[in-house]
Amino acid sequence: MAWPPEELKKLAERVTSGGPEQHTVRELLRWYRYERRGRFIVWVIQRDLKSLNICVEPNIEYAYLDGLLTFLPEQISSGELDLEPVSTDEVDDVEESHAMLITSEFEDPTQRIGRLPSANARPVSVNPNATVAEAVTIMLLNDYSQLPVMQGDRSIKGVITWQSIGIKLALGRPCTLVQDCLEDAVVLQSNVSLFSAIPTIVERAFVLVRDEKGSISGIVTTTDLSLQFRQLAEPFLLLGEIEMHLRLLSDGKFSVNELTSARDPSDTSRNISSLSDLTFGEHIRLLENPARWAALGLSIDRGTFVKHVNEIRDIRNNVMHFDPDGTAPSELDKLRQFVRLLNALSPHQKSSHSLNLSTAAGAAH
Repeated sequence: MAWPPEELKKLAERVTSGGPEQHTVRELLRWYRYERRGRFIVWVIQRDLKSLNICVEPNIEYAYLDGLLTFLPEQISSGELDLEPVSTDEVDDVEESHAMLITSEFEDPTQRIGRLPSANARPVSVNPNATVAEAVTIMLLNDYSQLPVMQGDRSIKGVITWQSIGIKLALGRPCTLVQDCLEDAVVLQSNVSLFSAIPTIVERAFVLVRDEKGSISGIVTTTDLSLQFRQLAEPFLLLGEIEMHLRLLSDGKFSVNELTSARDPSDTSRNISSLSDLTFGEHIRLLENPARWAALGLSIDRGTFVKHVNEIRDIRNNVMHFDPDGTAPSELDKLRQFVRLLNALSPHQKSSHSLNLSTAAGAAH
């Protein structure tokens, strides 16, 4: 596809002639055939916005993935930046040559609390004058442990929780209206570092999040933290398992000279004495060699296997850049599927040290 995409070009025409327009970050990425923000695609989008004389608020990198971006007209001087569109055929060269520019100018390395889905789901709340019975009913219906007590979108009066209700009842104090059972609420700005917020969330079990406009945009609980860290950790764990499986398949099959032959030609000074000394790319280079592949004794197609390992390497590179949007669902599926295949191929499987084609087909289903 040619960049800028047609959708963005048409949007720029509408914005220039008719004023601001809103679309989500995810929708903008979809125009580029991407699922999440990476260093390269963010640079390309920023570049295209400048070439079309438009800008967005808030910053693409800070905004929630399903949050709205406001596209606005922007006048810039010519010659400020080389704005010649980039084609997909040029992606590899452009990504490599502009790596420093992308990192220094656009990438925000901080994992911010405002990027969590729960921080962007406006919470159900109750008025201070509501009855405790009403609050309890809402909490039971939604399986909530707490409810923000608010007047409007911005005015926080506190929170009502099962604990705050229980304390009042245990002490024999009035507990008829929500305002009788209030406890203080902790409110964090959406641009606060997630990691700096963790101690507070763990201590209080939840925090409310306020967006850049001053409204309460969501509530983040310890459960949300668990889900977020699973999302962040799973790709690393899967990749680690894949690398260990690949080493296990090759263990004892190659001499030091054969392993050394797979070493990066530009890194001849590095000593190779075992499989653990090979990089992921070098291990692929080892398996690409038909003679080396034969030594594994696997009854599956080398070309198909190596093609998928190369796809895993690309995903690995993205994961190691620690994209705050996390790993795309399609990439996670590829990692999980490949782990399943490697588990079936593992020498530790009771059935056999190799996998025939019919077994492989069955595993795929």
